[in-house]
Amino acid sequence: MVLGMSIETFTIVHVVISLMAIASGIVVLIGMLGSHRIPAWTAFFLLTTVLTSVTGFLFPIRGFTPAIGTGIVSCLVLAVALYALYGRHLAGAWRWIYVASAATALYFNVLVLIIQSFQKLPALKPLAPTQSEPPFLVAQLVALIAFLIVGTIAALRFRPRQPLSR
Repeated sequence: MVLGMSIETFTIVHVVISLMAIASGIVVLIGMLGSHRIPAWTAFFLLTTVLTSVTGFLFPIRGFTPAIGTGIVSCLVLAVALYALYGRHLAGAWRWIYVASAATALYFNVLVLIIQSFQKLPALKPLAPTQSEPPFLVAQLVALIAFLIVGTIAALRFRPRQPLSR
């Protein structure tokens, strides 16, 4: 039991939160590409991404795993994004620091989605049973390259007209 839920129910809640974080993160990243600040979507993305990381720590896992490491780094990246956006109000270099950290947090969510998809989905599991096969590695590489390109473009383009109020 986790938070009064069975592991199965808690897993479903965690996955739904994660998928909401990814979907809203894509909306936010597209907004950045158009230099649009979309506060409600951004707050929802950051909240659900924080919840994804936090709920990930609640699974009954013994010892340090790559998932725990990813969760720790994701929390650190999210702290930077939150500080850049709400603490520094995107002033000066904090604008591109925010974009980079928000895009990185979204990338971590997508990376975990790729990993979990290859572990759990019957159509993908046979393609990479040990997660060292080319289809798995290519999926990870394509995601990394896509996020590096889109994140860089977003950092260059995201210049919201209205500053955040303090």
